[in-house]
Amino acid sequence: MPRGDVRTAVLMLLADEPMHGYQLMQAIADRSGGQWRPSPGAIYPTINQLEDEGLVTVTADAGRKLVTLTDAGRAHVADPHGPDPFAAFAGAGRSADLHGAVHQVHEAARQLARTGSPEQIAAAATILAEARKSLYLLLANGPEGTA
Repeated sequence: MPRGDVRTAVLMLLADEPMHGYQLMQAIADRSGGQWRPSPGAIYPTINQLEDEGLVTVTADAGRKLVTLTDAGRAHVADPHGPDPFAAFAGAGRSADLHGAVHQVHEAARQLARTGSPEQIAAAATILAEARKSLYLLLANGPEGTA
C-alpha cells in the first residue's frame, strides 16, 4: 500500500482508541482481512511523521509507546482527505485469505524441499508451475474467472 494509505489508516484507527505501534499493525491486518500487513518500517516512521505534524502524541506506557490523537489529529480525521484505505479490502471476492493460503503452500513446499525425494521435489515443481499458470489464466478470464 502507498505510504499515504498507512498514514490515513493509522489516523482512522487512532480515532477509535489510542494504540501502540504493534497494535496498529495488528489492527490494520485485522481490518483488511489479513491482506495488508504493514511492517514496522512503515508504521513507526508514519507515527514519527504524525507526531512532528502535531496530529498525535506519543507517551511511554509500560515500556512501550502509546500513540494518541491530538485535538488537531481529531479534526484532521473528521475532515477526510482521501479514500478509505480499507475500502479496497471490503466486499465480495476479497473474503478469501489468499495470503494465508500462500503461506501454507510455502510451508509445505519448504518441508518437501527438506525431506522429499528427488522425484517428489520434481513433482512439486510441476504442481507449483501449473498453479502459477492457472492463477494467471484466472486473471486473464476477467473478474468472473474461468467460465
